[in-house]
Amino acid sequence: MTVREQSWSLLPLPALVFGPEGDVAAVNPAAENFLGQGESQLRGKTVGAVFGETGRIASLVARARGAAASAADHDVEFAWPGRPPETIDLLAAATEEGGEVLLVFQRRSFAMQIDRTLTHRHAARSMTGMAAMLAHEIKNPLAGISGAAQLLEMSLSEEDRQLTELIREETKRIADLINRVEAFGDTGPPRREPVNIHNVLDRARRSAEAGFAAHVRFHEDYDPSLPAVPGDKDQLIQVMMNLLKNAAEAAPPVGGAITLRTSYRPGVAMTGPRGARVSMPLLVQISDNGPGIPEDIQSEIFEPFVTTKAGGGGLGLSLVSKIVADHGGAIDCVSRPGFTSFRIRLPIWREEKEASE
Repeated sequence: MTVREQSWSLLPLPALVFGPEGDVAAVNPAAENFLGQGESQLRGKTVGAVFGETGRIASLVARARGAAASAADHDVEFAWPGRPPETIDLLAAATEEGGEVLLVFQRRSFAMQIDRTLTHRHAARSMTGMAAMLAHEIKNPLAGISGAAQLLEMSLSEEDRQLTELIREETKRIADLINRVEAFGDTGPPRREPVNIHNVLDRARRSAEAGFAAHVRFHEDYDPSLPAVPGDKDQLIQVMMNLLKNAAEAAPPVGGAITLRTSYRPGVAMTGPRGARVSMPLLVQISDNGPGIPEDIQSEIFEPFVTTKAGGGGLGLSLVSKIVADHGGAIDCVSRPGFTSFRIRLPIWREEKEASE
């Protein structure tokens, strides 16, 4: 085996080579595993026959071939029979002489999701200073403006009162926004006690069913053997309530459904603030059958003031991300038309370790 052949077989990223006529000429072992098909099954097929004539993969290969250069496409939703869709990055590179095109798949690792979550956490943390400043510098003057508008109403005509009423409504709206921002001002760590995540989900579900989610059917798929998580029960209920409210508002008025799922997924860990490795094996998923989140803002939904709701403040998911991060966990989201799922990964309660900390 030549060095080139050896490198090809050992390449950890899934890769395919398309010949000058556009058909599959080579498939490395990583791609065979990724696609669940062997080279003999794929060889000779066109890019359109394998991945669809009008998809982004076919477009990328054609673009690279036409320019005889490299081209990339990011945040591509890749759907393949027998498994759920996932977001990937693609790289295509064409040779000048032979007309071949190398296509490489870059799967999104959980580490990349964690990086994004940590970015959201820093953004949320930066809101704490803003919250204190807004509360002190703006709320008091707003109260004075609203009070002055009320006094003016007593001596104004009906037409002019509409203007003072507008002033009071707008000052109230600003005050409400500041109150929501102030939720970020609590910089203290959450309580650390063992919490049954199913009790948290049950409490949030019952509250939702009695109010904003009365039109939704709930489905539960719980792992009954899950251990407790370390944290603050009230804060975790707040997280679940926020996510359920979003799901209920996204779900259709007829046929709306929300699925609550828990499972134990070992092997996921990140480095904590003290340099220790923190395992996050407990997975909570809250999914709905709504229209999905627009693709252009999916990577930003945990940022402050990003929202898809008319009149929304865009602080709910940012606060959720902050609370989850404060509990040593991570949150991400996958969404496509007809399906959105928020996935929370949390550590588990360890008696001796938690007691020492």
